[in-house]
Amino acid sequence: MEAMNDPAALMARFVELADQGRWQAIEALFAPNLAAVVSADTVRVVWRDQALPLGDIRTLGLPRTEPVDDDLTRVSLTVSFAKGDLTISMSTAGDGLLHGLLFTAVGEWAPPSYAAPKQFTEHEVVVGEGPLAVPGTLTVPRGTGSFPAAILLSGGGPFDRDGTAGPLKPLKDLAWGLGSRGVASVRFDKAGAVHAAVLAEMLEFTAADEYLPYVRDAFRQLDQNPEIDSDRIHIVGHSMGAKMAPRAAEAEPRIAGLVLMAADASPMQRSAVRVVRYLAGLGLAPQEMVAVMEQQAATVERADLSSSTPTEDLPLGYSGAYWLDMRGYDPVATARKLTQPMLILQGGRDYQVTVEDDLALWRAGIGDRADVDIRVYAADNHMFAPGTGRSTPAEYGSPANVDSVVVDDIARWIAPEAPRGKRLFSGMRGRRS
Repeated sequence: MEAMNDPAALMARFVELADQGRWQAIEALFAPNLAAVVSADTVRVVWRDQALPLGDIRTLGLPRTEPVDDDLTRVSLTVSFAKGDLTISMSTAGDGLLHGLLFTAVGEWAPPSYAAPKQFTEHEVVVGEGPLAVPGTLTVPRGTGSFPAAILLSGGGPFDRDGTAGPLKPLKDLAWGLGSRGVASVRFDKAGAVHAAVLAEMLEFTAADEYLPYVRDAFRQLDQNPEIDSDRIHIVGHSMGAKMAPRAAEAEPRIAGLVLMAADASPMQRSAVRVVRYLAGLGLAPQEMVAVMEQQAATVERADLSSSTPTEDLPLGYSGAYWLDMRGYDPVATARKLTQPMLILQGGRDYQVTVEDDLALWRAGIGDRADVDIRVYAADNHMFAPGTGRSTPAEYGSPANVDSVVVDDIARWIAPEAPRGKRLFSGMRGRRS
């Protein structure tokens, strides 16, 4: 099929073909890098799971275009169906082909019922130094005295300060829930969300660069704030942020304690393969995607991996330098050397970070320590939202909040004497392991 040089026309063509079920025609629009990991069947399955349940297409919104870098342009379009909306985002270049594709269910985040905004204030801050400094938010309980605090770390990828994923904002849920319970916090946009064009040129940028300078600066700002108790500044990390939390505490020894939420402990490249296999087993990813991920993961583990290894040969779009850095980091071994207490939380329905593969390593490595508390929330998924049945990516497209029990347990662990918000149960309790 002939390439289309108008991004808006390309988007309209994609929607038209998808509505007609012409999946092979869509695959013909893929640039080679996208075709290597996404097939016509992938798009068919995603459209089946996210678009078809919404009914017939009613209207198309106005396409929104923005430059990603010198080569790529991102175009987004909201499609209104009979029963809801879906935003489609794609990246295209001068060749008029699709280089990236993302479906996002349109839903609005709603404040969790356990948050009491009148009990805290929020202020804009800047975290980090130099050209890669990022904006953030400081949340402080109202009242007098010095408050315990948490540095909130989001997962892998270019997340904003709220950890936004569709209608989900888990870090904002945590900040508001903790602020309502007497615990201050600071959260911040990741460098990848603010400086994507700059980082695209920084092939030596690693996970250490992505997290550690920001934790150190956030700690410094909290330490100098008269409203904060300098001896009770904690890290609360989710997913990749939890994986990196022991490393951050190693770099900043005055951290008082760690809360690790869905902390992956397996080598990240192997986790990526496991997730794709899980999705393929549900019919949500083609088997060829499993083969590609397995090959990319094997490249990470090769002895000749270097910072010059082509990014397209590696998983998740990370560079060779990034993977070398991660390959040399063992979060459980690092945590074992720390003296700070830890609270390790795990969702029982989480398919990205699992009880069997990841929590088992934490239990084996540090579960015997008296100052390590491990809790499993049987109904919660990777975002710590309660649900039923097998978790799938479609679940992340529906508005939800972090489980109230999880928020209350974190607040109680950080500050046992802090005032409590109304405790709300969701029909289950965090099970201590």
